[in-house]
Amino acid sequence: MPTESQASLLSSLRDTDVFRILLADLHDDVGGKVARFHQLTDLSATLGSSGTMLPGGETAFAAWTEARSSFVHGNYVATVLLCQGLAEHVLAAHLALDIFGDEVPPHIKFDKTLKRCVEKGELTQADSDDFKRLMSLRNPLSHYRDINDPTNLSRRTMDSQVPAAVHLLNDATFAISMAIRLLSMPAFKLGD
Repeated sequence: MPTESQASLLSSLRDTDVFRILLADLHDDVGGKVARFHQLTDLSATLGSSGTMLPGGETAFAAWTEARSSFVHGNYVATVLLCQGLAEHVLAAHLALDIFGDEVPPHIKFDKTLKRCVEKGELTQADSDDFKRLMSLRNPLSHYRDINDPTNLSRRTMDSQVPAAVHLLNDATFAISMAIRLLSMPAFKLGD
């Protein structure tokens, strides 16, 4: 039981009240969550039958795990941010593992990582261009862009007359598909 001073730090909501809120949240968009889970499962069929090698340590693993969960639960901004971070960690760590390759600096920019991967034949130019597109989706979500910037979400919504939620869903779908595409590449795919 919390002490009197600890109790003042806690919400006045009872556990049953919190449970009702969580249950309502789970119920909202349950059809969309199920559909996104099926979509994620279908996309993941390209992963190796014995799994996937995930260079990049705990950060890459957490990004992959959280990106999948975020996508299913409709956290689209988080999905884009996590998938781009995953790609940065996996590709840079993969370069660092190459004992015959050039040393990877302790802080390498993603565009330099992509350039090195293309030069080594690890990525095609089309792959690199798609990862740059992913980066261009992440940047305006991470860094302020005023309303006149064409990458600002509100500007995209006004220019296209398409709701922000649709833009974010499309961006997240592209991001999660890029993460799966990355992990399905021969360098990371384990098994058939």
